[in-house]
Amino acid sequence: MYDVVLQIPVIGMETSEFVLLLIAAFAGGAFGAALGALPAFCFTGFMVIAGEAANLVGVEGSAAEISLTAANVTGQVGFGPVFGPHVSFAGGAAAAAYAAKQESVMPEQEDGGYHPAKDITYALGTRPDVLAVGGLFGIFGAVGTAVSAGLALPWDPIAIMVVVSAAAHRIVFGYPLIGAGSRNILDMTPFEQGEKRMATGGGETAADGGTVEAKRLAVEPWLPHQYKWANVAMIGLATGLLGGWIALKTGSPFLGFGISAASLTFLNLGVEKIPVTHHMTLPASTAALAVFADPTGGSAVVAMIVAGIFGVYGALVGEVVQRVFYAHSDTHFDPPAAAIVVGTFTVAILYLAGVFNDASWVPVPI
Repeated sequence: MYDVVLQIPVIGMETSEFVLLLIAAFAGGAFGAALGALPAFCFTGFMVIAGEAANLVGVEGSAAEISLTAANVTGQVGFGPVFGPHVSFAGGAAAAAYAAKQESVMPEQEDGGYHPAKDITYALGTRPDVLAVGGLFGIFGAVGTAVSAGLALPWDPIAIMVVVSAAAHRIVFGYPLIGAGSRNILDMTPFEQGEKRMATGGGETAADGGTVEAKRLAVEPWLPHQYKWANVAMIGLATGLLGGWIALKTGSPFLGFGISAASLTFLNLGVEKIPVTHHMTLPASTAALAVFADPTGGSAVVAMIVAGIFGVYGALVGEVVQRVFYAHSDTHFDPPAAAIVVGTFTVAILYLAGVFNDASWVPVPI
């Protein structure tokens, strides 16, 4: 007898392996919806830290051999169908977009609050239809990531699907893709002045039988404490340098990212002014390892400078994305994921152009 092994060429998986991925991704997306998108992403950070620590002590292989799909805690849990952002975070964000249109699922909007579909800290619990939405978007994210990686498209295959999934859930559930209307899409002054707009979706019943219409902020910045250009650039520089240092000293492009992601646990718990920095540390760590094949000695200084530049770059790209795609619409569109796509694409382009000696972990066409 002969064993017949069917391959899926674009994805590079055996059929049985692909089916297992779909099953696991459905579970991961549903779990992300149950926990809430941001709590699930905090666990991404914990798992990446655990996986990179294991790699560094030699339990699961050399840190230099890490990839997004490696058979280790980082690749299969932190970036896999359990807590991979393309599965659990994207599934949770999509489930929130769906749940916000269902009665009694998301918390009621207060006057001046954001649209409830943007509340990615909210655990959605166990309602079957909500978890099913998370699971289906988890599958969507897993398949798209596998296709992107299989084709060696020159960017982070996980981050690109967080972005695509956000656009998809807006289209599927009838939310505006951008939603700025006639407003200046980059202008945050309406937020600073407290300008309001009518909330979408009606309001609660008034005592006289009419309807009380809640009002929303005219512009809803992704992070009210992290949107001014100089502030964003400064935190990008600081965390970019830290990401570069961690990468140079450990050989891991992902450990800084894991620390940044895990730090969002405090933001999720309500600690004020916690910065979001994983879109700064990951491009910075990646660029630091890519600029030279062996960034040691004097070249390490140059690598650190490059890391600082990429930290600022990731921070500013994320800010542009939040102003265009988040601040005026109704659901979560992840600025860090978009910034990571741009940052890793830039690393790939600089490598293909011969400026960088390596592309680190970023896929590049052969």
